[in-house]
Amino acid sequence: MPTLVVVRHAKSDWSEARLDEQRPLAERGRRDAPAIGAWLATHVERIDLVVCSPARRARQTWQLAGAALDPQPPVRYDERVYEAGPTELLTVLAELPAEIRTVVLVGHNPGLSDLVTQLIGEPHELKTSSVAVLTWPGSWVDAEFATATLAAHTTARG
Repeated sequence: MPTLVVVRHAKSDWSEARLDEQRPLAERGRRDAPAIGAWLATHVERIDLVVCSPARRARQTWQLAGAALDPQPPVRYDERVYEAGPTELLTVLAELPAEIRTVVLVGHNPGLSDLVTQLIGEPHELKTSSVAVLTWPGSWVDAEFATATLAAHTTARG
């Protein structure tokens, strides 16, 4: 059974005019991101791969969160995750090899909330620093057609 761990990036900094993709984490985000990692270390047995948006705030979130994990899983930065909706995110998941059983997907709203809502069949809003753990029978390709179970969720705060 695949396990998808959806992580919305921590709070970003809006204090300066920057391209959206270049916005860093705010002070609160830098405090909250390690709490994501601590939660994952306690609640997710093993992570095979991290698929992360290349946006600065997503990369910084994972760098701070991933520091709590031992061993640290491999990370793949995928342009398609930035500004992606559920259809694009499902395509990214469908391309994952079958031997990868647990994936962390680090990205943005509204796409992540929409993905979780679609997979579990009921509204689910992910605030900044939120984590949702989903499982379903079958494979990564089956995500689009299966009804997932929301196995755990939290909004990590440091």
